[in-house]
Amino acid sequence: MSKPRPSSDPARRAAVLRAQIEYHNDRYYNDEQEITDADFDLLLRELIALEAADPSLIVDGSPTRHPGATRQSTFAPAEHVVAMLSLDNAFSLDELTAWGARVAKLVSEPIEFVCEPKMDGLAISLLYERGQLVRGATRGDGRVGEDVTENVRTIREVPARLQGNRVPQRLEIRGEIYMNLVAFNALAAKQTAANKTVVVNPRNAAAGSLRQKDASITASRELSLFVYQLGVVDGGPELATHSETLEWMRELGFAVNPLIVTHDSIGEVYAQCNALLEQRHGLGYDIDGVVIKVNALSQRAEMGFTSKAPRWAIAYKFPPEERTTILRDIHVSIGRTGRATPFAMLEPVFVGGVTVSTATLHNQDEVARKDVRPGDTVIVRRAGDVIPEVVGPVLAKRPLGLATWEFPTDCPVCEVPLVREDGAANHRCLNASCPARQWSQIVYFAGRGAMDIEGLGDERIAQFVDAGLIVDAADIYALTSDKIEAIPRLGAKSASALIIAIEGSKATPLWRVLVALGIKHVGPSAAQAFAKALRSLDAIFAAPIEQLVAIDGIGSIIAESLKSWIEVPHNARLIEKLRAAGVNLAVEDNRGPREDFEQVFVGMTFVLTGTLATQTREIAAAKIEARGGKVTNSVSKKTSYVVAGDAAGTKLAKAESLGVTVLDEAAFAALLNEAV
Repeated sequence: MSKPRPSSDPARRAAVLRAQIEYHNDRYYNDEQEITDADFDLLLRELIALEAADPSLIVDGSPTRHPGATRQSTFAPAEHVVAMLSLDNAFSLDELTAWGARVAKLVSEPIEFVCEPKMDGLAISLLYERGQLVRGATRGDGRVGEDVTENVRTIREVPARLQGNRVPQRLEIRGEIYMNLVAFNALAAKQTAANKTVVVNPRNAAAGSLRQKDASITASRELSLFVYQLGVVDGGPELATHSETLEWMRELGFAVNPLIVTHDSIGEVYAQCNALLEQRHGLGYDIDGVVIKVNALSQRAEMGFTSKAPRWAIAYKFPPEERTTILRDIHVSIGRTGRATPFAMLEPVFVGGVTVSTATLHNQDEVARKDVRPGDTVIVRRAGDVIPEVVGPVLAKRPLGLATWEFPTDCPVCEVPLVREDGAANHRCLNASCPARQWSQIVYFAGRGAMDIEGLGDERIAQFVDAGLIVDAADIYALTSDKIEAIPRLGAKSASALIIAIEGSKATPLWRVLVALGIKHVGPSAAQAFAKALRSLDAIFAAPIEQLVAIDGIGSIIAESLKSWIEVPHNARLIEKLRAAGVNLAVEDNRGPREDFEQVFVGMTFVLTGTLATQTREIAAAKIEARGGKVTNSVSKKTSYVVAGDAAGTKLAKAESLGVTVLDEAAFAALLNEAV
């Protein structure tokens, strides 16, 4: 996250910040957001810092002193019985620890903290009288929101009438309306098919869906609700802690997030924040942080409120996954199969934990649908380890007369015309000798999922290509120590290590060699099926289509792609060069064919996650499949085992939540030994 900009005139800078914050607050609450939450937080934090350094800069109505903005709407105004305040934020362990120290000074007893996932949705107030829902209202400016009662009634998790034996005379419940990712993706697909503007993210989709004039449209959007706080209670039970209030809300018929937990120290709270950060992409809905609250209601009463927020709660915000930046230009890259992929050249921006300067735009149709243009201010998203992508433009910031971007007709590298087959989403360069295709193929060939040649990454391959030492993947095996040492910054030690890695790769199993060739549609599963059935590369390429499609797991598309690949003279020459170099092109009897293993994993499903210390995940998957098991990418109740290595993330968390058996690497090795 960038640092607040310096100012030689703090009063002038504070005035500018107030105007910007009020403007973007208004855009946000009117569903016309122009900057991301992270960029807004930067503005607000800078103003807070200025006011803290010089309290004379604080003015009546400062956005640091009130929680929201007024929405101009055709919905009737709804005045809240008790103001819906916002929360102060923490972005680091130091800030979280400082908050914990502040609240500890306000009370004499030890503090217990409640940690709640911070839903990325729309705050709502639900008012019940004698157990009956009478009003649903948005936050608005915190004191007056919008009456969206009829739309709220369409949400499944909003009970029309309260349940149980402890229903109060009057009750106000606060919660967050959100759209889960399945519903969001379905809505985006529907809008794309209808050639309509596509929702940017689930938060905006939820807000827009709730504010539909036609409640039947809201009902069709599959909104959801988690409740998290009591407002006004008349005639309810005596409750001592926030945990008890959550349990009572469940009893009344409301949905409460099952991931809410309590902790006794800020250290434990911070660990919980990191745990939820790891899980965030496997939850099925978006969260952007963790809300931490003091559990004891009596302690909350002692701590009180500021003008803007309760002192007894804080929001720990995750690193931003969306930021805005300038789209400098759009280029097109050519991959190993000839696929032409447009990508954005960006003003560097820190998002998702890294500085991003390029982002994918997928294909021509995506560029047209999003209507992004060089010169636009765009929203960039990077979630977890996902490749950064451009979500869309900020139309309010588009310069007048900005020209649309046209997809090129020719390959930008070899200038051969690009081809888009009927029904295909992508353009392709069909020139097998295209330098860009060859470079990408070499990188893929040497990569971890293929020949796994340690020390031969894309930058080093680029050096060898530029020096004329490598033209195709087989040329890797013609490298010598003298040739390598002639490359700048590569000495004798590096050359020796690389030669050892190259020589070792010659013994790579047949199926991985087949994967390394980069044949379209021939991934690890298909390659293993070919190797098991035909046992040599010559036999695989010589087999007629009918024999290939008869192999279990091989369809006509895969078979035809394989046959088409070997018919290209350049590819046939590549195979002969690999053979001459001594690369393994057959299943050797002393390695043990797959059918030699007892099929003890038949009917079992495995998921591999994290980094294994003794083998790649591809090799582990091959061992499982050799024993009749199946390897999938997603964890479900039907998963038999999850094999977890170092840095296992959301898949491990999901396995634990579903009660699926988790094996570490030692347990997995033991299971394999039992199966031999």
